Formats: sequence, structure tokens, C-alpha cells
Amino acid sequence: MTKEKSVRLDRLLSNLGYGARKEMTMAIKNGWVDVDGQRVHDPGLSIAPEMVRAGRVLMDGEALDPLAPFTIMMNKPAGVTSSHKDPGKVVYDLLPERFARRNPKLSIAGRLDKESTGMVILTDDGELLHRITHPRRHASKHYRVGLRDPLKGDEAAIFGRGDMMLGGEDKPLKPARWVPEGEKTGLMILEEGRYRQIRRMFEKTGNEVTALHRFQIGNLTLGDLPEGEWRVLQAEDLPLL
Repeated sequence: MTKEKSVRLDRLLSNLGYGARKEMTMAIKNGWVDVDGQRVHDPGLSIAPEMVRAGRVLMDGEALDPLAPFTIMMNKPAGVTSSHKDPGKVVYDLLPERFARRNPKLSIAGRLDKESTGMVILTDDGELLHRITHPRRHASKHYRVGLRDPLKGDEAAIFGRGDMMLGGEDKPLKPARWVPEGEKTGLMILEEGRYRQIRRMFEKTGNEVTALHRFQIGNLTLGDLPEGEWRVLQAEDLPLL
């Protein structure tokens, strides 16, 4: 196994999004950083990755954020866009401001439209991003769906055939599993993730989605994570995706 490289303290802090390199140089010189319980003033101090993981490096009295690879699970509320840039509120606004400045950057794996709620994954792990989003390796995505009109009873057969064509596209959808639960509710399980896919699928049947909540990707569930909150995924969580 290749030993991980140590990195200069000022560069480390900048890569984690705490501030620009010059700002971190000044912060260190002004005594904002402790290493192994001692105040340090040398921006060029060499920091090994295991020191960060062990919580031995503090910025303003708090242990540093996790190093890359870094993955977050969020329970997105309605009215928030899965985007870096939008006139309104975006998922990054629900995170510490420094997370948007990390290098490598956090990307969204499996977006939700603005009106939808539930699980969003943000990661700087390219392999994990590929595993969740690539057409050939799509992790299954599980949704609770609310509808405007009562179900007709043939939706499971229609969605399960794998021949539905959405407007403006030239490739049929993969088979999807629909499990009705009530007169106007049910569960949808997709193996792909096209733009506003579930809403467009029900539009084809003459119905309209009024509520859409993603509660699971692969075998990872939101659990009791409150709406609008997030948590860092641990090593044991990642295989579930």
C-alpha cells in the first residue's frame, strides 16, 4: 500500500475550504491552529493525513473536517435546488460555507428537482459518483410518490414493460417497479435517473405527481435524518450505495 503524502498546513486548510492559501498563512501565524495540543505558527508545518483523521489538528478549537474522499448524505427539503448555482436556495446553502470551497470539490450524485424531497448524496469520490450515476451501474433509487388522481390499476404493468418513451427522447426507459400503497400513493423503484423522470412517467398516464420523496439509494436509507439536515457517511455506509 502506498503511503499517503504529508502536506503543508496552509495548503491543507485551503484544500479543506477554510480559506484562501494566503488567508490560511495569516491565520496560522496569528495562532488559530493547534497541533497535538500545541499552538503552531509555521504555515509550512508538514501534516500527515493520519493526524487529521485522529483529530490532532484543530482550527479555532475545532477538529478539521474529514479529508477526501468525503461523502455527505442530506435530506433535502422542498424549495431547494440540487445545484451549485441557482437564483434561489441550493443544497450547498444547507452546509457549512467552506464545503463549497473544498478541493477536490463536492459533486451531487443523483439530483432531485426543486419540488422533491429526500436523499441527496454529495461526494468528492469520483469512483463513488460513477457507481451511483453511470447508466450501466446506476444504484437503485427508491421513492414515495403522491398523486393528484386515483390510480387506474395498470401503472405497474405500464412502467414495468421497459418500452415507455418520454417526450424529446429516443431511448425507452428501463423497466421500473411500481408498488401501489393507497388510492393516490405508492412506491417507485428506478434503475436510472433521467430528468424529472417519475413526474414525466405519470404525465404519460394522464396523472400528476404532487409529492415525491426519495428515501433510499442502493441499500442506504435516510433513516431518521431530519429534513434539511445532513451527516457525513462513514466507511461502513459506502458499500450500501
